[in-house]
Amino acid sequence: MTQNYAAMIDHTLLKADATRPQIEKLCEEAKKYVFASVCVNPTWVKYSAELLAGTEVKVCTVIGFPLGASTSAVKAFETKDAIANGAGEIDMVINIGALKNGEYDLVRDDIKAVVDAANGTLVKVIIETCLLTEEEKVKACQLSVEAGADYVKTSTGFSTGGATAEDIALMRKTVGPDLGVKASGGVRNLEDMKKMIENGATRIGASSGVAIMTGLTSESNY
Repeated sequence: MTQNYAAMIDHTLLKADATRPQIEKLCEEAKKYVFASVCVNPTWVKYSAELLAGTEVKVCTVIGFPLGASTSAVKAFETKDAIANGAGEIDMVINIGALKNGEYDLVRDDIKAVVDAANGTLVKVIIETCLLTEEEKVKACQLSVEAGADYVKTSTGFSTGGATAEDIALMRKTVGPDLGVKASGGVRNLEDMKKMIENGATRIGASSGVAIMTGLTSESNY
């Protein structure tokens, strides 16, 4: 059976200077290849949802992005607002500083605030692996499971590094077989994607979706 790679890709444009024509192009590409979703900043959710109405492609957005340092109340409000505007998936950034400070209840409750606000809408938890020790990566994954998240995700693409096959393998080992694992940041071609899947990824976040599907290698860092 041939792997449906397109259905595993969140086609991503999260740059601060993204323009309306770029969002239109992103959505057109997503419709053409039938990607899992487009991943856009909250300001573009409503427009993207209008462009993708009647298609299988969902609108994914980011919460507390990219630092994760908003309060839980703000993240919860942002989540509800995004869903009201048409978001079908939520990628939220954990409170990274709290995790590194050992404030695990705060981190868990922060994730749960978004899960509760999402009210059944799929939630992916960005743990920003490049800033964490191996022990912290494991703990972040465990807290995500405890909080009721649907996925754990490696990276925002806006910090010091992206996904590695080693991190994906560690995350998969930690969360078990049932939770989703999303590799984001640095997946630039089909070979990169296959390596992530082999190590346990079930979703890929990339601005290189078209390159992946056409056998090219993107120059993008995300």
